[in-house]
Amino acid sequence: MGSRTRIRLIEPADAAPIAAHRARDIGAEAFRRFEPAQPPDFYTADGQSARIERLLEGHRAGTVRPCVVVAEDDQVVGQLTISNILPQPHVRRASLGYWIATTAQGHGHAGRAVGLALALMTDELGLHRVEAGTHLENAASQRVLRRNGFTPYGVAHSAIQLNGQWHDGLMWERILD
Repeated sequence: MGSRTRIRLIEPADAAPIAAHRARDIGAEAFRRFEPAQPPDFYTADGQSARIERLLEGHRAGTVRPCVVVAEDDQVVGQLTISNILPQPHVRRASLGYWIATTAQGHGHAGRAVGLALALMTDELGLHRVEAGTHLENAASQRVLRRNGFTPYGVAHSAIQLNGQWHDGLMWERILD
């Protein structure tokens, strides 16, 4: 079903649908276990508008490519961000992060979006290497990365604080060219 999934540059009008997904999903175990606490305005359209503007500033500076994941019905169902873009000839790498709303999970959107991002990083950004990280217990995200040619390369100890406790992360990589 995710074969018609696409990604596009995030825009200010995406604030409301993103906020709606995030506000609904914060109580879902699928998100709470793997994401850090956020201030209350993160779950509002105004908070997402400010966040989107910061992301677009990074995009204009060439360090971030913030995208939304769009389903077959043209609805925003998630977000994918290519960050820490280092295009220098001797480095050419970036980091990848993504989430899919709970209402759209299990339809192939994440896998297709990551595949589209890999093509963008190779063809448009000319990158050589991409990294991603997952919580050690996030098997679904690990499957998405593995299916897109990523391999695990190490554990980042105490990488993220969730619910007041530090957790390790599994680091993934893919060589693009």
